[in-house]
Amino acid sequence: MSFADLGLSDELLRAIADAGYTEPTPVQAAAITPVLMNRDLIAIAQTGTGKTASFVLPMIDILAHGRSRARMPRSLILEPTRELAAQVAENFEKYGKYHKLSMALLIGGVNMGDQVAALEKGVDVLIATPGRLMDLFQRGKILLTGCSLLVIDEADRMLDMGFIPDIEEICTKLPAARQTLLFSATMPPPIKKLADKFLSNPKQIEVARTGSTNASIEQALVTTTSRGKRETLRGLLGADDVNTAIIFANRKTTVRDLNQSLQRHGFKSGEIHGDMDQSSRLKELDRFKAGDINILVASDVAARGLDIKGVSHVFNFDAPWHPDDYVHRIGRTGRAGATGKAFTLITDEDAENIANIEKLTGQKIPRIEGLKAEREAPAAAEERRPASRRGGGERSRPERDRRDSVAQRAPAPAAEPIANDADAAWNGPVPAFLNQRIAD
Repeated sequence: MSFADLGLSDELLRAIADAGYTEPTPVQAAAITPVLMNRDLIAIAQTGTGKTASFVLPMIDILAHGRSRARMPRSLILEPTRELAAQVAENFEKYGKYHKLSMALLIGGVNMGDQVAALEKGVDVLIATPGRLMDLFQRGKILLTGCSLLVIDEADRMLDMGFIPDIEEICTKLPAARQTLLFSATMPPPIKKLADKFLSNPKQIEVARTGSTNASIEQALVTTTSRGKRETLRGLLGADDVNTAIIFANRKTTVRDLNQSLQRHGFKSGEIHGDMDQSSRLKELDRFKAGDINILVASDVAARGLDIKGVSHVFNFDAPWHPDDYVHRIGRTGRAGATGKAFTLITDEDAENIANIEKLTGQKIPRIEGLKAEREAPAAAEERRPASRRGGGERSRPERDRRDSVAQRAPAPAAEPIANDADAAWNGPVPAFLNQRIAD
């Protein structure tokens, strides 16, 4: 199947070809035609499946007919984070290059006056986070009565972040006779209830089992110690095949400290986390995309939904606390048919987290032996060092840094039993750095 088979306009097909795409992904093939036919839609799709284009492409053709009015957007896309909203805006610019559609982005960390000015001119597409949208609505700066198409993206993440009440209120401000598209990686009961309440006879599609990981990504767990983590990571980063890498950490403080450590050791690295303003985050992303840096240290919230081509490796410096984060993290590599590698550094304390990840994904992740034991160092000397400089000091940070997220997430859903619970073997080459450690 080609994009031309889906009923898209010639102008849109030209923009798709310019972007280098020839065939739709499964979610695009299943979703685009029903959306063009004005059907409501529920799409269960993981990150990295091409779901953004599955609503952006048909929306461009739908909105090509009609005209915008001041403060009354014709369509609304709700995203849980600023980064995802900005990324959707980039998609509209890329695929809508041969259409004359206007767009506004309502996100925090950006001057509100500029956003209000854009709304005053009238927009065809409004991309917003729920908080900023509700703020402007309550100030009387925006009317939603002319919005005929609503997209609720990353609905399960909206639930995690406590946005569902806002979304329900926003839905009541929109015309009852509208088209609604809901995208989510999972379908927990609150999301099912939301869909039942606000969608009319929706077409439902699902493209990949919930919790599944991309088969084109080689995965491995690398055993190490709290004090040996950074050295283990540097050894892995030194492999010849590491071209570009994203490193995930659980805490904002760890992201900052780890980036500084990598830079001291001569790596071209940058960082993105929740304490940075929007312009600083986008600047770091631009440096990464341009190749000025080839390593990006990130927190989960800041990196949610990042779509960067050609990431060869993902490293989990910290094993994620929640198993769904593992799926989203490693999905930053192995995209668009490419292969990738994902290494997770683990210590004895990570046993429960890893068990939950393997339960969710239904697979046993191969293990590589890294540092066998911590370097010998007198315990008394270690205790005399400042807490901020001790090995494993990240865990002694205040409790307020335990989560780089807005709200506690729901427990991981149950998964099918693992078919083969025997220890899996790593099929890829063991990095020379680790071979040396094992030999020692």
